[in-house]
Amino acid sequence: MISDLEFMVILARHGNLAAAARALDVTPPAATRRLALLEKRLGVRLVNRTTRSFSLTSEGETYRQHATRILGDILDMEDIISSSRRPRGLLRINATLGFGRTTVAPLVSEFAKRYPQVEVQMEVTDRPVDLVENGFDLAIRFGALPDKRLNARRILSNQRFLCASPLYLERHGTPSSLADLAQHRCIIHRQNDDAYGIWRFTHHDHSEVVKVHGMLSSNDGDIVLGWALDGHGILIRSEWDLAKYLQSGRLRVVLPAFTLPAADLYVYYPSQRNLPARTRAFIDFLVAHFERPAQSEVPTEKSGPAG
Repeated sequence: MISDLEFMVILARHGNLAAAARALDVTPPAATRRLALLEKRLGVRLVNRTTRSFSLTSEGETYRQHATRILGDILDMEDIISSSRRPRGLLRINATLGFGRTTVAPLVSEFAKRYPQVEVQMEVTDRPVDLVENGFDLAIRFGALPDKRLNARRILSNQRFLCASPLYLERHGTPSSLADLAQHRCIIHRQNDDAYGIWRFTHHDHSEVVKVHGMLSSNDGDIVLGWALDGHGILIRSEWDLAKYLQSGRLRVVLPAFTLPAADLYVYYPSQRNLPARTRAFIDFLVAHFERPAQSEVPTEKSGPAG
């Protein structure tokens, strides 16, 4: 039977009794009774709930924090003393939406075949999440996360480039300087809290900032990439996304002398002295997958194949 610690962590994670009941495979009335018994035993209210809202009380949040830590310590202990050291237990993974669907999910499938005793829960989100507060074991994301509570391991170098389709460049010309971008249609990928339409470059050790404009923008990387392929404008994308289109000639790099901030791929995980075997195994699995010969040089607008 599930412990009160696990019950409270699941309840807080799902944000309401009905969702928690589905996760626990019990009826909502059973989950409600379980919460009432726990609150009665502790003599405090753990949850503020009405017909429309649900939130933890300060006592409930304290219980959740300690329960998450205790459950994590128990799993770590079992990993350490396990004679077989075979990875097992629950592994919670967070990843970006597009990359999570197309790349991480298939890797999880392969990992599950290799380690069938590891239960994997994977969530994809458009924004970074607090791993510690949300009980994730690791996150796979492009770029650095400003959280000193986390360890990070780079698993893929990933440069970013300006690019456009041959069709767009034939119709509107190829920019020869950053100033030319003001006269071009730019496709803007809105990411997190980045300033809208602000592109930052480095050239000869000097930083340059350009304000660009465009008629098309989205927070989804696959959408903006599709628009660039359709000839709607100039876009910033990483070499991971661009490689096959640059090789085929469907996109070309423009202004290659101007360097954009990299979008290296990292795996992040909470700082721990004894990393659970399941987490360590998955990180090693990721690193092994991405350790391959470097891709050939990215074609520029001069050396790229004709479109």
